[in-house]
Amino acid sequence: MTSLDKPTTEETSADDASAEDARAVTEAALFEAFGGVRGMVETVLPGLLFVSIYTVNKNLHMSALAALGVALVMVVVRLVRRDTVKHAFSGVFGVGFGVVFAMMTGNAKDFYLPGMLYTLGLALAYIVTALAGVPLIGLMLGPVFKENLSWRTRNPGRKKAYTKASWAWGLILLAKCAILFPLYWWADTTQLGWVLVALKIPPFLLAVYLTWVFLAKAPPPIDVFAEMEAEERAEEERKAAAAEVESEGAPAGRHRRR
Repeated sequence: MTSLDKPTTEETSADDASAEDARAVTEAALFEAFGGVRGMVETVLPGLLFVSIYTVNKNLHMSALAALGVALVMVVVRLVRRDTVKHAFSGVFGVGFGVVFAMMTGNAKDFYLPGMLYTLGLALAYIVTALAGVPLIGLMLGPVFKENLSWRTRNPGRKKAYTKASWAWGLILLAKCAILFPLYWWADTTQLGWVLVALKIPPFLLAVYLTWVFLAKAPPPIDVFAEMEAEERAEEERKAAAAEVESEGAPAGRHRRR
């Protein structure tokens, strides 16, 4: 390689800065999509409160209502602060279904059953969509990265990354289910509850980290919104140019008719 072929320091620095920017955008998008630290707290706290109270007094009604109450409080706090409520609402629905199941059956372990079934269904959804060539992670993160579904046909590198990430999420959640469902049948409520609380965050963080690794190495997203805006501006400029040509040509035509 000659000196002319070698990248300059400025070019190398620009590439490094571009890579850093891409990683920062990926981190921010994942943080937004999965709720960040606050979303994790909202996910863990109701279940933690339920199993803590039930461990102490074995009172199903008190434990269930306390878990539902704290979930509702977190939604109210988000509404007051005008924050996004999708993570808090999902927590309320999950806790609400758990409360209904447990109250109907009288079995405290059934408080956890809807969440476990949801985890299993989500794991299967990740795997099935990855096999079908429409990975669920891509459907979730495409709008966040402003690329929508452009990765399916125009950005094969990102499609591959989304597929890997969906496989990672699916297999991690399946492994979590492989631990929890036997405990549902064989362990008591407190054992199941504490294991479930312990498994809330680590598998989630592992899946998010692997998603970040795959996407950080993938090509940058295609900003379809910016493309649409550019096309609109270009169309407006073409119309303005055509109108200007028409206005300039009209007097000349009238002069020739005289």
